[in-house]
Amino acid sequence: MATARILVVDDEEDILELVRYNLAKDGYEVALAATGEEALAAMAAYPPDLLVLDLMLPGLDGLEVCRRVRSDPRTAPVCIVMLTAKGQEADIVAGLELGADDYVTKPFSPRVLIARIRAALRRRTRQAAGDEDAEVAIDDLVIRPGRHEVLVQGNSVDLTFTEFRLLHFLARRPGWVFTRQQIVNGVRGEDYPVTDRSVDVQIVGLRKKLGPAGRRIETVRGVGYRFKE
Repeated sequence: MATARILVVDDEEDILELVRYNLAKDGYEVALAATGEEALAAMAAYPPDLLVLDLMLPGLDGLEVCRRVRSDPRTAPVCIVMLTAKGQEADIVAGLELGADDYVTKPFSPRVLIARIRAALRRRTRQAAGDEDAEVAIDDLVIRPGRHEVLVQGNSVDLTFTEFRLLHFLARRPGWVFTRQQIVNGVRGEDYPVTDRSVDVQIVGLRKKLGPAGRRIETVRGVGYRFKE
């Protein structure tokens, strides 16, 4: 049974109760906050494993809470799943740039939210225990950083330095949504200048070279890209 502690922040009482009930039923320890100020105070007293954060809060909004959580060494490792109204693409991008791990749009299914929370906690655990040079194997795709080698169904795929770095960057965190700027920051190309626009060009090239496995690189409209789990 899950034992992670989750702090849910939302100014709507019915949403707080809905999320609390479903998380508690799933075995999580749940704490609640109705404002950004309450959330930061609760985190300072007892940092949770994951923060479910509404962006539209009175006073200190969700984006500012996200920024402060990530800038404080004591709370920086906490997973953050944003709750956002549909159509707030700019806020989604801003939240991801500030370090949020994922987002769920309102209205939402509690089952979907819990699935995203589980995935975020799994990714963070793997990341903490992971090695930059560790092999990544997902179905018929294998990435071997030490050898600079990519195999699809056992066949070697010839990638440029930048394509390899981009694929490895995404595949090490399956399911995690990255903005183009985050990809630029995470991939330092030598044979090709990595810019916000060139990320799209690199993705197109990667998908072609990877064949059917290339479909795992998903476009998240208005936000960026993720590697399908």
